Amino acid sequence: MEFCPLCGLMLQIETARSGRPLSLACPVCPYFCVPTAKITKVVPVVKKEIDPIFSGTDAMPLQKAINTTCPNCRNTDVSFWEMQIRSADEPATLFFRCCNNNCGHQWREG
Repeated sequence: MEFCPLCGLMLQIETARSGRPLSLACPVCPYFCVPTAKITKVVPVVKKEIDPIFSGTDAMPLQKAINTTCPNCRNTDVSFWEMQIRSADEPATLFFRCCNNNCGHQWREG
């Protein structure tokens, strides 16, 4: 990929026609250039750090709900997650799980 030095847009390849050689031209401004050599660039790949994925019981301590009480055991230590289970124009559904090891009750709102 080559970019226009005048406006910064990516140059497009224009095929050779009517006596004009193959060229790289800007689609907006009048800039164009004729490649005189093979264009090669080496760009090193930078690996992105991967964030850990938590699921199930590993994720429960990280998502505490505020002002929510388990309807089964009245425990206030409750975790939640949100899912879009209906159409996009409907609000997302909140799922709750009691963090009490003896209860583990799950319910939803919305």
